[in-house]
Amino acid sequence: MSTVDTPSTPTTTEGAHRPVYQEEIVHRPGVRRLLAVARIVIGFTFLWAFLDKLLGLGFATPSERAWIHGGSPTRGFLGHVTGPFSGLFSSLAGQTWVDWLFMLGLLGIGLAAVLGAGLKIAAWSGTLMLLLMYLAQFPLGQPADMSVNNPIVDSHWHEALLLLISAYTLAGDTWGLGRWWGRRVGNGPLR
Repeated sequence: MSTVDTPSTPTTTEGAHRPVYQEEIVHRPGVRRLLAVARIVIGFTFLWAFLDKLLGLGFATPSERAWIHGGSPTRGFLGHVTGPFSGLFSSLAGQTWVDWLFMLGLLGIGLAAVLGAGLKIAAWSGTLMLLLMYLAQFPLGQPADMSVNNPIVDSHWHEALLLLISAYTLAGDTWGLGRWWGRRVGNGPLR
């Protein structure tokens, strides 16, 4: 008969659950720093998209199509999708509630990742957003003239995995507000 070690949530002498910190699950300091850099980079990716669509910095969004100038942050992307889900996503393009939800999502996910607090909710929200963006550009069923490098896995998957890895390795504890956040919310879904 063999025994299986199961992880338990550490408790204090009073029996109350205490937060788990990154050092308890990622033992090497260099790996913790690498995870912190990855967390900040993915957060900045979301923040940059927010700022570019808000202000029209001239990268993906020209100034005249900026949200502050009356442009729609979703019309450019969702208004030109092709493929099996184009009808659904095209119908959402430019709707005010979709624009607000998208922009608040970009801002919230980006801030949470850069600051290192609220990573689990940000990671799952970001994963949902990236899944929807992947489905909008679903590579299978695209016109033959579309350039598709991999018909199944693309950068949306990589970004979603990076968000989830950051959250579940508690990457916000290194160079972020994760330890402070963990003391306030514990180890639950908001950690």
